Amino acid sequence: MENYLEYYKQCLKTYQAKVKKLNKEMASISVLRLAVFLLLGLGVYLTYTNWQVAVAIAVGGIVLFGFLISKYTDVKAKRNFNKALAKINEEEIKIASGDFYNRDEGLQFQDPNHFYSLDIDLFGKGSFYQFINRTKTNEGAQKLADALKANNIDAIASRQGAIKELCSKPEWRQHYMATSALVEIETPATHITEWLKNYKSFLPKMMSWIPLGFSIISVLIFVLTYLNVITYQALLGYWLFVGLGITGLYLKKINALSSNTDKVRETFRQYASLLNLIENETFSSALLLEKQKLIEFGDKKASVIFKSFSKSLDALDNRNNIIGAIFGNGLLLTDIRHSYNIEHWISQYGTKVADWFEVVSFFDAYNTLGNYAYNHPEFVFPEILPKEAVIDSKSLGHPLLNKEKRVDSDLIIQNEQFFIVTGANMAGKSTFLRTVSLHIVMANVGLPVCAASSKYAPVKLITSMRTTDSLTDDSSYFFSELTRLKYIVDTIQNEPYFIILDEILKGTNSTDKAIGSRKFVEKLVASNATGIIATHDLSLCEIEHELDDVKNYYFDAEIIDDELHFDYLLKSGVCQNMNASFLLKKMEIV
Repeated sequence: MENYLEYYKQCLKTYQAKVKKLNKEMASISVLRLAVFLLLGLGVYLTYTNWQVAVAIAVGGIVLFGFLISKYTDVKAKRNFNKALAKINEEEIKIASGDFYNRDEGLQFQDPNHFYSLDIDLFGKGSFYQFINRTKTNEGAQKLADALKANNIDAIASRQGAIKELCSKPEWRQHYMATSALVEIETPATHITEWLKNYKSFLPKMMSWIPLGFSIISVLIFVLTYLNVITYQALLGYWLFVGLGITGLYLKKINALSSNTDKVRETFRQYASLLNLIENETFSSALLLEKQKLIEFGDKKASVIFKSFSKSLDALDNRNNIIGAIFGNGLLLTDIRHSYNIEHWISQYGTKVADWFEVVSFFDAYNTLGNYAYNHPEFVFPEILPKEAVIDSKSLGHPLLNKEKRVDSDLIIQNEQFFIVTGANMAGKSTFLRTVSLHIVMANVGLPVCAASSKYAPVKLITSMRTTDSLTDDSSYFFSELTRLKYIVDTIQNEPYFIILDEILKGTNSTDKAIGSRKFVEKLVASNATGIIATHDLSLCEIEHELDDVKNYYFDAEIIDDELHFDYLLKSGVCQNMNASFLLKKMEIV
């Protein structure tokens, strides 16, 4: 695979150049637009005595001015799109250098009662979520968090296929992310779908043709006035107020509709672009094809349907222009026509919007996963096996550690085996536990893992590594830990889990802790559980001699030339070197 950093640097350079060029084009259009405005005013002023000529100049000037506004808007949209692309590549370069701690930590998704999310730093400062997340919408972020917390061992190969395919489409992913970044959401998607679902129409069906008939009559009266067949008082004095009167009958409800639609206009415009990107891309993986199929609606594309709704919303928004509000409603019944179009769209497609929003947020989340795979070409997608060895990995490491400094270890743990890991303080036990945990979580999501090779029999994860007391619940640290351990025991009765424990029963005395820890591990092994426990209690290692399924491993520490050294390698056996006393003396605490 090409060097991903070089790709980002080249893209950054390209998009920055495009932004610079488009800024110049916008400036030129602005100057031209000002010139047209001034000439329009001068032309009307010089011909105001001949009102027919003045009107012709005014209409021509307004059309040209409107064209320039539209052109400026299009160029500005392209500029903003390329700015978003440049920012994406700039951020990727920063994150690759280790600068990601100012990004969203995802703390809103943290759940202390979850199977593992609190223990393995899935969310928070320096977390896996903070490092991996590239979602641009709230719904996409939620879907990404849900995927990381799902503990889902079904259809892993399907998710791997989707992530591999998106990994191979860096340009498409960036275009999707840039378009998503431009979505300005005032109202959450769930609120929009709920509003559409419960919306009650207020305009009768005859309003599908009355505005058109009224507009034809208005044009006819205007032509007759221009030809001096009738006086302009007939147009402005009578017919205008008839139109305003008809509009006034529904004004209150139109105002309420306009207030709601004003909050969702930009969402539908940008979502139309996102749906268009999904529809026009060629996918081959089963999961992506399944999502692509969800946005089909007969012979119509969801993007076209969204775009038509967006245009109706924009049209209704023009009522905020006082000239458009008076003459548009008085002569063309524009508010009624646009409101009817909106209501007709809601009656046809309102129930499908939730599915289309879900597809958009799915791709927002999965683009993050594909992006992660692209950024780590040295990682491997685990080979999914039936239940033999739960994990058989070569050079397994923690994905957030610097690869230049990271120390990897081989790990083979069979189904229903239980490892007891001992080691000195800071020797790497807790990091190892989180490494194994992340391997399981990432493999279940469908991501590549930080290893040279990996064979994996899918299993759900449950942990007890970081327990805290709770003043609000009036529970002590020890009681909170017991509650967590009881939760684990109850949960594994229903189906197999990979259990990871770090120094359990810390809230009691050493003798009681040793006895309790031993009995708990014996109970887990008797339940045919698979997992790892890290401990400083060497007496726990004696279980290996009594139970065949228990194996001892350790992380070592050595004192060389009065300095503490760690190799961070997982080794078979029991740790003999502890370092607490040495560190107390070295730091002159005792």
